[in-house]
Order: sequence, then structure tokens, then C-alpha cells
Amino acid sequence: MIIVKSPDEIDIMRRCGRILVAVLNKLRIEVKPGITTRELDSIAIHEMEARGGEPSFKNYQGFPANICVSVNDEIVHGIPGERVLQDGDIVSLDAGVKLNGFHTDAAITVSVGKVSQKAKELISVTEGSLQAGIAQANCGAYLGDISAAIQGYVESKGFSIVREYTGHGVGRELHEDPQIPNFVVGKGTLLRKGMTLAIEPMVNAGGWQTKLAANRWAVLTADGSLSAHFEHTIAITDNKAEILA
Repeated sequence: MIIVKSPDEIDIMRRCGRILVAVLNKLRIEVKPGITTRELDSIAIHEMEARGGEPSFKNYQGFPANICVSVNDEIVHGIPGERVLQDGDIVSLDAGVKLNGFHTDAAITVSVGKVSQKAKELISVTEGSLQAGIAQANCGAYLGDISAAIQGYVESKGFSIVREYTGHGVGRELHEDPQIPNFVVGKGTLLRKGMTLAIEPMVNAGGWQTKLAANRWAVLTADGSLSAHFEHTIAITDNKAEILA
């Protein structure tokens, strides 16, 4: 069931989103060669709890960490551990925060030290595709308009959009209806004021196909190419979408 949020509920999500933005901003600063992915997880939970939030991801369907940290060919759901980030890596940081019973969900991809021109382009295109999708997230439009904008932008730049994982509704639960494909599958759901959505394009430098890592969590590019991931939680309003996180 698609859930439309009240103004009071969206206000809680705004406050939740401000916590999440602060967490991701802190992580962006801390990413550097020599830091471990586990250290980033520790920084994230400290920042969340210091601001009164809780991690949405910890123990969600058994996930063992507070955030997802996905490096290079890892697309999503990377588990933080002893991996040391190296100069030239790219790292996707995906986090969720819960506050007063509501969730927000967001992700960024960050360069580690000096990266290749291809990696820079991949990161820029992925973030641009998210902006293109959000620009279509208007009351009275359809989910398919978001999907078409994302896919069109990515493919026009010579990259590929992941098809096996999608965005989603978010709010009272971390994952709610509707699913939000980043590629065209039809007209989709009509967007209504008060809907809150997590739009999250995942873009590969090579093919769009994926594979599951041995740990059964991390999702990798099937061809070993680099991948990037950006995500915002938004609210549908009478005007342009409001970015909550």
C-alpha cells in the first residue's frame, strides 16, 4: 500500500533528514586513503546518536552494520570491515536514520584521493541522473517520468543503469511501496502530495548486470567495472519535490 504522509509526519522526516545529511557530510570529510570501512561505520553511528537518531540499517533483515560502504565494483550493500581505502578508490556511502518512528535514506559516492577521469565522470553522471529524476518528481506526474529521466541521462553519457535494484517509498518503514525503477518499465504510479520516496540511481561504468558477493550482501558489477550510487529522500509537494535527506 502506498502511504501518503501528513504535514506533521513530513516534519518529523525533515528533522530525521537533517541528521542524515550531517552524518553523510561528516563521512565525506573523513574519507581518505588509509581509513578502514569499519572506521567509517563507527563515525556514522557516533554522529547519528549524538544527534538523537538511530541507524535504520542495523539488523534490518539481518544486515550486520550501521551503514553500507561499497568500494569500486561494489554497487550497494557493502559491509564495513577491515578493508583499507586506497588512493584511487571510489566509495559509496549509504545510510538510513530513524527518528520518532520515521526513516530517511540517502547515499553519496566519494573519491578517495586522486581518482581516474573515468571515475570522476561516473560519479558526476550518477549524481546528475539523480537530479534529473528528482526534477520530474512533481505532483500529477508518474513514477515512470522519474525512471525515464534517470535512464535517459545515464545512457546519453555512455554509462549503464542497474536494473536489478530500485528506489522505494520510505517513511514509517525503511522500504515502502512503491518500487522506483531507474529504467523505464511503464507509466507507473501517479505521484500525489505527501508521498515520500527514496530515489537512488546506481550506475555502472560497464554493463548493467550484477552479481552477489560471497557474503550474500554486497552486490557487485558482473564485469568488475566501477559503480556509483547517489540517493535522496524526497517529499512530493504542490510544487517541485522537497529534498528531505
